[in-house]
Amino acid sequence: MNMQEAAEHADGILDAVLAEIQPGVQWTHGPTTTGVCDVTRRRVVMTIVSAERRGSLLGLVDRFWRRSHYRIKAVNDDPEVPAIFAQTKEGFGVSLIVGGAGQFFFEVDSPCVREAEVANPVAKPSGPSYAAAEVIPRPNVHSDFWSTGAS
Repeated sequence: MNMQEAAEHADGILDAVLAEIQPGVQWTHGPTTTGVCDVTRRRVVMTIVSAERRGSLLGLVDRFWRRSHYRIKAVNDDPEVPAIFAQTKEGFGVSLIVGGAGQFFFEVDSPCVREAEVANPVAKPSGPSYAAAEVIPRPNVHSDFWSTGAS
C-alpha cells in the first residue's frame, strides 16, 4: 500500500463512521498531513452537539468501532475533553476527540506505507467546505436532535 492508497482507505474509515451517526451530522474536511511514510486524514463535525448529547455520540462511535473489530486502545472520560482511541486490524489508528465548544474531531492515521503523492479527499463535505479557511470555525450547524438537551 502506498500513501495515496492509505489516504483513500482512511477516507473509507471516516465515511463509515460518519454514515453510522443517525441522525446525521454535518462535517467538513480537516487538514491532511503526511509524514515520512504515513498519512493522516481528518474530519471535523460542524453540527453543534450539546453537552447532554455528547455521551450519546461518543457511545455510538465506540459501539460501531467495537462491532467493526477495532481494538480500543484508550478512552478518556474527562468531561471537558473526552476521547476514544482505537486501531483497525490493518494498523490504522482512529480517534475521536471532543474539543472546544464540544466540537468532534475524527482522525485516521495510517501505518508506515510506501511513499507517494497524496491527493486531496474526493468526498464532498456534508455542509460548507472550509478548505480555503486558515481555521475551521467552531460548530455552527443546529440539529433538532444533537443540539438539544436530553429529553
